[in-house]
Order: sequence, then C-alpha cells, then structure tokens
Amino acid sequence: MIKLTRLDGEAFILNADLIKYVEQRPDTFITLTLGDRIVVKESPDEVMQLTVDYQRSKRLVPEGGQRLRA
Repeated sequence: MIKLTRLDGEAFILNADLIKYVEQRPDTFITLTLGDRIVVKESPDEVMQLTVDYQRSKRLVPEGGQRLRA
C-alpha cells in the first residue's frame, strides 16, 4: 500500500499491486488494472519510487544500492 494525495489535498492509501500504468498529462494519472483512473499530486517518478519501495517491503524486488531514476 502506498500513500498518495488527490489534487484537492486529500491523502489516501492505494494498493500498489493494482497499478497498471502511470502517465503525466500534465497531472499524474494512475490507471488501475480494473480500468479506474486516479489523478494525484505526486509525480510519476514519485509514484514509481513509492511502488518500488512497497514491493521491496514485500521482498518481491531485490534491494539495490541506489534508488530508481527515470
């Protein structure tokens, strides 16, 4: 689960396993596996890093020395 922020400033928790893809148009759009779309304040890079950190916490992604960069 990752903590994100809607454009109105409301924080919410998203199950990162449901993310299909993330786009910047110029706001950040997250499309979920079921087709729902969410717009958030965080950049695509931030969403990616939060997702990778979440997967690492589940031990699904091996830990490396550096954080991801786009």
